[in-house]
Amino acid sequence: MDVSIIDGSNYFKGLLLLVRKDRTVSEIERALMQRIGKSLGFEKEFCDNAIRDVLENEYIDDSPPVFVSKELAKKFIKDGLVIAFSDHDECHPAEEAWLWSVVAVNGLDEFWFQEEYRTASRKEKALMPMEVDDVTVVYSQIRG
Repeated sequence: MDVSIIDGSNYFKGLLLLVRKDRTVSEIERALMQRIGKSLGFEKEFCDNAIRDVLENEYIDDSPPVFVSKELAKKFIKDGLVIAFSDHDECHPAEEAWLWSVVAVNGLDEFWFQEEYRTASRKEKALMPMEVDDVTVVYSQIRG
């Protein structure tokens, strides 16, 4: 799936916001965010700095991302669930609440989210695929 740089940036930033909801960034979350940043074409140093600074930066807008399509929003939710369940046996309540807010602002079906949540909670975490692997950020040229 091809996405704009804005949607790619919102994808990465949105997952960073999710990671900070439980006020810790585990090594598993750090590795997942580095993988996501690489898949989206962001430089390693940029990703490392963003991950390192996400807990301390109080000026980051915490609004849930709105995506250009429901398909991309669903991919984001699925990857968010992978992250939310990656460092605990259950999803932190603040992470779950934030994912619900993403569902709402993107007009996704609540029943669909409940099913995805149940599926993610039962999966073997090491085997969970990432939706971002099917996302390609397209850098369109600006013509003057």
